[in-house]
Amino acid sequence: MNTLGTHLIIELSGCNARLLDDVQHIRGAMIMAAVEAGATIVAQSFHKFSPRGVTGIVAISESHLSIHTWPEHAYAAADIFTCGAAFRPRKAAEVLVERLHSSRPKIREVARGPAREPVASTPL
Repeated sequence: MNTLGTHLIIELSGCNARLLDDVQHIRGAMIMAAVEAGATIVAQSFHKFSPRGVTGIVAISESHLSIHTWPEHAYAAADIFTCGAAFRPRKAAEVLVERLHSSRPKIREVARGPAREPVASTPL
């Protein structure tokens, strides 16, 4: 039996604070994470807060990647949810760890949705 999806909850501590406050860098890191993990990007939205911080989401046909940053704490919270078999969520997480220079990343993996069993075909 398989579940419907995989959800990575990513705690990125010890990041480069300057990078966490740069909306273009965050956008680039998120898009790179999606592409390198094999996703199909369908939309994106990013916002720079005043005085600091960035939030963003990359919608992918396989589900989404999202992030919120706290530069003053050198911390970012990211989520990667996928229901596509070809998408590699751990690869996306690795890209974010690297691009944000996180020295203390923590990743939790959660299986999402009810377990599904193969549907047997029956004649009509």
